[in-house]
Amino acid sequence: MDIRIVPLPAEKKKPRFTDESKLAFGRLFTDRMLLVEWKAGQGWVDARIEPYAPFVLDPACLVFHYAQEIFEGLKAYKWADGTVALFRPEMNARRFNRSADRLCMPEVPEELFLKGIEALVKLESDWIPTSPGTSLYIRPTMIAVEPVLGVKPSDHYYFFVIMSPVGAYYASGFKPVKIMVEDEYVRAVPGGTGDAKTGGNYASSLKAGLEAKKKGFDQVLWLDGVHKRYIEEVGAMNMLFAYENRVVTAPLTGSILNGVTRDSVLKLAGTLGFTVEERQIDVNELVADIRTGKVTEAFGSGTAAVITPVGHLSYKDEMYQVGDGGVGPLTQKLYDTLTGIQYGHIADTFGWMRKLV
Repeated sequence: MDIRIVPLPAEKKKPRFTDESKLAFGRLFTDRMLLVEWKAGQGWVDARIEPYAPFVLDPACLVFHYAQEIFEGLKAYKWADGTVALFRPEMNARRFNRSADRLCMPEVPEELFLKGIEALVKLESDWIPTSPGTSLYIRPTMIAVEPVLGVKPSDHYYFFVIMSPVGAYYASGFKPVKIMVEDEYVRAVPGGTGDAKTGGNYASSLKAGLEAKKKGFDQVLWLDGVHKRYIEEVGAMNMLFAYENRVVTAPLTGSILNGVTRDSVLKLAGTLGFTVEERQIDVNELVADIRTGKVTEAFGSGTAAVITPVGHLSYKDEMYQVGDGGVGPLTQKLYDTLTGIQYGHIADTFGWMRKLV
């Protein structure tokens, strides 16, 4: 499908940031966005890159009432030599379509997903910051826009991509966080939408997260929705634990998001001599192993923050320190290696970076 480029009027150009150290996360957006429509009986039509602008939507659109919505998150980087590269975007395309299938939405052809994002990034490459820890965050999204008050899949969808120059996800930088095991609320259950990247998953997580922050914690560590016993995600990230020569994480059994960074971390850990275990982690076993020092490090992984070290974990009002409470050597190595590949400082032996010519 050809992508039409709508001219950007001079008055639509936004002022560029002048101090990259003050970039927040997801507050500033580029001049243009990608928009493609899907209509029943026609398929995907009218792909265009146009000036960033609000949508005018009917109040009866299905997205507002029955939450047919999915999204993705990935990043573009500008290297010292001027090369612009994306990190594993094909994985985002495939996960986007798995989410679409779960919510009865049309799949976006992988070629259109990648071609559209690449074209948009090329046009907006001046928006990519270059300071350490900065990048261009890319948000592909699909929403149901048919105006009808009936519980059914929509006959009309918008697939759109917006982008934001961002600084570090955590303003405090790469420092250990304190997390609280949540044993009342649950994030997802088997057979639900836990492995789909849909807004409802995040909305339902807000209450527990806010209550944890009131108690002085940075994130919530979720337990499974059936037994409230097995470790799942932390906040909106996958959770991993390091033992002496093992990295352990929860299995992808339908209630956990299949993270791109998670997959990358597990592959990297294998090359560093660690055995990777994807298995159920009993919370009681976990705190016992933290207490005795068997668990040496804990960290979350995700696109926004890449790697987030965990220094302390609380369960049933008892606080446990992980290792020495600081950033462990494996956590630091994984962070340095992943970001080194993303920023072009370390050779990409995995073939993860997709360079834009």
